Amino acid sequence: MGFREFLEKIDKETVSKPVSKKLEASAILDQLGEKAVLFEDIKESDFRVGGNLFTSKQRTADYLGCKVSELIPTLTNAIDNPSKPEEVSGGECQEVELDSVDLDKLPILFHTEADGGNYVSSGVVVSSSPAHGQNLDFHRCMQISKNKFSVRIVSTRNFDEFLQKQGEMPIAVCVGNGANTLIAAAISVEIGKNEEEIANTLSPLQVTKAKTSDLLVPADSEFVLEGIIRLADKSDEGPFVDLTETVDVVRQEPVFEVKKITHRKDAIWQALLPGKLEHKLLMGMPREPTMFREVNSAGVKCLDVNVNPGGCSWLHGLVKIDKQSEEDGKKAIEGAFKGHKSCKHIFVVDKDIDIYNPLEVEWAMATRFQASDDFVMKEKEPGSSLDPSAESKTKMTSKCGFDCTAKLEAKGKNFGKAVFPKVELEKFLGGEQ
Repeated sequence: MGFREFLEKIDKETVSKPVSKKLEASAILDQLGEKAVLFEDIKESDFRVGGNLFTSKQRTADYLGCKVSELIPTLTNAIDNPSKPEEVSGGECQEVELDSVDLDKLPILFHTEADGGNYVSSGVVVSSSPAHGQNLDFHRCMQISKNKFSVRIVSTRNFDEFLQKQGEMPIAVCVGNGANTLIAAAISVEIGKNEEEIANTLSPLQVTKAKTSDLLVPADSEFVLEGIIRLADKSDEGPFVDLTETVDVVRQEPVFEVKKITHRKDAIWQALLPGKLEHKLLMGMPREPTMFREVNSAGVKCLDVNVNPGGCSWLHGLVKIDKQSEEDGKKAIEGAFKGHKSCKHIFVVDKDIDIYNPLEVEWAMATRFQASDDFVMKEKEPGSSLDPSAESKTKMTSKCGFDCTAKLEAKGKNFGKAVFPKVELEKFLGGEQ
């Protein structure tokens, strides 16, 4: 099942009236929140636009055919057991081949007044290295002409290493993908692992060879933009709204020259609002299985992990454990930081706390946490480029953990909530019997 098949299947808002790709489409997507949207008439383009598909874990689980509670083991299994996708000739993404490149004809959204231009925010970038093979990743692309983008490349990523060594290389930016491909592209795995194999384990995926290179692209993508990216050719990139909902700075970034565009018949462009629910989920959720694994590897029984939207789905991690010893809370903090190195604050709670309810987490902190005993401070470690409070050049930051678990032996009051009795309300409420 691909992007459009899932869009057709789910409940959505269909907008038939003309909508501009500049500010109007993004405003509607934002105001509808989690609701999926299909725009049937974009003023500046002949293509439709769909967005807000994967704004919740429930919808993502529905796509993958599992329960929300099974997402972490499902992702872990895909990381541990990648499988080669089927290679096909002439995939659906190549049903139409454009004779000339004109990015102005695509419904590339201009999201906010602060943006530096039209941005591809949902594009999965396919690249390759002679030493390490193929890689999938996300890199935002700002349109700078009819056939060029300036591409934000974060240093130390696999893609950055590929480009630094090769100087220039062919890439394909694939737009309109299913949750399996999107999640796989967002997962951080060791260099040399092909994320398309992770995607195939999550949900069967076919791939096809690109028209202008040997890159294998998802065959069910709605659009594929093929071309060359050059390290030496740079242009302004930004401003842009990043994951923290703050506006990122302008940088000099490599230019991607688009040589060929292919797409499905009646293709649907995939919109992804920067800094909003779908962006947060696709960034944060793939970090949960790595944190889960490292907490367990630290000798602690981990029950669940939530990289929550309140922490920008990146800078905070909530960890639920089945506490067996007094050191488990601090061990879990260390394991969680190891599993997600960009995380800034870790909160560890007991199995009776709902980590998806911020009031319960705060209650655990209020009643079970003592700063003198349960606070873990980590001075000046490498942090995230997404954190506006980190040092601007080095991205060094202070990190800390909060062991909000109850003592195994209470002295004085216990740490559990009192349980009230339950009755059948209909027996007592309503009219006279």
